[in-house]
Amino acid sequence: MTPAAGEALAAAEVIVGYQTYLDLIPEFLAGKEVIASQMMKEVDRCRKALDLAAEGKKVALVSGGDPGIYAMAGLVFEMAREQNASVDIEVIAGIAALNACAARLGAPLMHDFAAISLSDLLTPWEKIERRLEAAAAADFVVVIYNPKSKKRAEHIVKAREILLAHRDPETPVGIVTAATRENERIVLTTLAKMLESEIDMQTTIIVGNSMTFAWQGFMVTPRGYAAKYAL
Repeated sequence: MTPAAGEALAAAEVIVGYQTYLDLIPEFLAGKEVIASQMMKEVDRCRKALDLAAEGKKVALVSGGDPGIYAMAGLVFEMAREQNASVDIEVIAGIAALNACAARLGAPLMHDFAAISLSDLLTPWEKIERRLEAAAAADFVVVIYNPKSKKRAEHIVKAREILLAHRDPETPVGIVTAATRENERIVLTTLAKMLESEIDMQTTIIVGNSMTFAWQGFMVTPRGYAAKYAL
């Protein structure tokens, strides 16, 4: 959590969020009005937050990671526009999963990269496949969000097939689950062997590009300094 996010939570009168995320911040909930809901209730949470803000209350809507990356900020703005809401909205940066996972792995995002979610709940799978194909062909490092769930066990298999059509099987792959939490798991493997590791909805996968290397347990994508300067 960033200091600014902590300050906003401390100043809020009402905290709204997904129960799993609220469970991570018990120290901020005491003395507050707390409105919790379960997965798939994003629209309800945003509507409640906007309604309470319209009543003049100071509301904090909690997201995991960064609110502007696969999270709640966009939905808040969409709904506020539809309602022509006049409330003050402030997006406070957090630490996105790709940032936390990259730090745990070393320096895998030092060059151009693409973040792609495999969840087809809101995006058609055919479009996700096209994006994977384009990113793989362009030699981007690829950050995979939402790689697998009970209902989507095969999407990560297909994603790996697409990547293997453009990458060496020995390309380094970092697999981080529950980054920075007590149950954190970190695996450094290869594209050929990545499906041998445990992968779930708390997992973020970083697939290297043609220059990415593994060294002493770290995953590193060169920025290009060696081609220009004596190292």
